[in-house]
Amino acid sequence: MKKILQSLFEYTPLSRQQAYNILLQISSGMFNEHEITAFMTVFLMRSVTIDELLGFRDALMELCLPFDTDGAPVIDIVGTGGDGKNTFNISTLACFVVAGAGKKVVKHGNYGASSVSGASNVMEQIGYKLKNNTDQLKKELDQSNFCFLHAPLFHPALKTVGPIRRNLGMRTFFNMLGPLVNPSNPRIQLIGVFNLEMARIYNYILQQSPLKYTIVHSLDGYDEISLTSDTKVITPKGEQMLSPIALGKRSVAQEDIYGGETVADAAAIFMDILNGKGNWAQNAVVLANAAMALYTTGDYADYEDAYQAAIVSLESGKAFQTFQQLIALQ
Repeated sequence: MKKILQSLFEYTPLSRQQAYNILLQISSGMFNEHEITAFMTVFLMRSVTIDELLGFRDALMELCLPFDTDGAPVIDIVGTGGDGKNTFNISTLACFVVAGAGKKVVKHGNYGASSVSGASNVMEQIGYKLKNNTDQLKKELDQSNFCFLHAPLFHPALKTVGPIRRNLGMRTFFNMLGPLVNPSNPRIQLIGVFNLEMARIYNYILQQSPLKYTIVHSLDGYDEISLTSDTKVITPKGEQMLSPIALGKRSVAQEDIYGGETVADAAAIFMDILNGKGNWAQNAVVLANAAMALYTTGDYADYEDAYQAAIVSLESGKAFQTFQQLIALQ
């Protein structure tokens, strides 16, 4: 590790093969926590390159426990995290709305490293048992249209670095990897990123794949459609800038989407929204993200049709019914 760190400190990027090798070594326990912390810190001081990100992804996917969806065209809604905004769990709620609209959702997530409540935190809090039993997960997907893959149970390297990430409490390159390493290899993805540079990197990588994808970044720093500012939206067809009015019929204030001080706070907000008791700002943000995910499937004539489908899912109780079916299977 000393030789690798010295090279990185001299601003020499890793090749794709080097990045692949070092993540395999981290996963196998070759390095102590101080060496791993130093390695992760390098990428807090400079951007990860495309080759580095691809090498890290190659290693994680080679080591991961795969989750075969038997050819079903599943979708994931996922943010890189690390935007430091501490919102409520918008992406996870949007997943339930999309599942309530009849789409199969395999959500990939983790505990919060730089926020109070990551997807795994809130899923546990609302009664979901984190697991890597693929038969049970397939049953959940079949019967409720939703299942959740807790990243450390599927990725040995993420389990190794988890305590270090939590101690750092800052965004690391593992945040950037998350959306690229869903063990189910979803064909459809809505990905939120924390800055425009990451949006460009993701677009470059995903353009080489057969995926249907949309990348979103709110210009005031959110890794999702926040409706607090204009949103950059990138698809295989190109880029555009869309306003809060275009995406969610209204603008919201940052305090409207705050996630609370504790996991219990975040879970309470989560359940209120899912139960139809969210305020108009909370609902608007969830609906905008769900609508963009539904539109990405290609099954709707335009964004407005997808938005109306999201409204029906949330307001008719179908999204909540998905939750009830899922929890009944735990």
